[in-house]
Amino acid sequence: MLRQTALTLTLATLPTLAFATPQGWSPLLEPDQLAAYLDSNQDIRVIHVTGEFAEGHIPGAAFSPYAEWRGGPNNPGALRAELDYEMEATRVGIEVDVPTVIVHAGTNPSDMGAAARVYWTLKSLGVQDLALLNGGFAAWAQAGLPVSTEVTEPAISDFVGEWSDEWYISTAEVAELVESGDARLVDSRPEGFFQGLTWSIARPGTVRGAENLEFSDFFEGNRMVDANRAREIAAQQGLDEAPVTVSFCNTGHWAALNWFALHELAQVENTRLYAESMAEYAESGNSLDNEPSRIAYLWMSTKRWVDGLF
Repeated sequence: MLRQTALTLTLATLPTLAFATPQGWSPLLEPDQLAAYLDSNQDIRVIHVTGEFAEGHIPGAAFSPYAEWRGGPNNPGALRAELDYEMEATRVGIEVDVPTVIVHAGTNPSDMGAAARVYWTLKSLGVQDLALLNGGFAAWAQAGLPVSTEVTEPAISDFVGEWSDEWYISTAEVAELVESGDARLVDSRPEGFFQGLTWSIARPGTVRGAENLEFSDFFEGNRMVDANRAREIAAQQGLDEAPVTVSFCNTGHWAALNWFALHELAQVENTRLYAESMAEYAESGNSLDNEPSRIAYLWMSTKRWVDGLF
């Protein structure tokens, strides 16, 4: 018994083997910050999710196509089976306790939505330290930092996730909040979508009672704003005191940017991503605001078809 007690005390005093969060780590890293972490030889995973990886990438990075983190063509925003995510995370060497940076190509602000959606998915799976590279790979290259064209197979990990719904909200739950009025419903799409003048995969219109906060409002040029500016935007919108904030778009892509800016940067508590967004909400037969009349809808559909011919 004495030997067992002594062993227990010894183990309790040993330093943890888990990887510590790098000093100064932030959910949004600038290229020079990431370069400094990599130069210090800290164990950090860098994962590209969009762009032509073979033509240039951050040295040592792995490529995980955005499509591997999305649903099918009818509803790209739909969640996949947890095992699908775990298999892809395993393939590219992601581990729960190793800091991971998600990198997009950096072609435009919308492109960053891919990185934000993967970030949200990995956070929901339990990855502890995550970051997005502000400006993506384009910003990295423009800063004159090292670029590699060498493509090697990443080291496989033993990733096992544990999904949390803490940052997710379902279609049924959104419908309940619409009826109760107990949430701020934020349409992350450009104004034309919100007003029902433009549409893609979903019926035109927006969730009843929603307000419009375009994802582009969180950008200055091709870079996302910093945490201070994100908090200012949240306060201006009155979201800093909302009991629940729901971010949605067409397929959970642009909405992931607003979720990231509000929850991770502005630290607006209880901000949820409606992953399936309008693609599922409208198809579920829910009433919409700003939905055009049947005649207007037919006219708009016809015009859209004609415009597509020329």
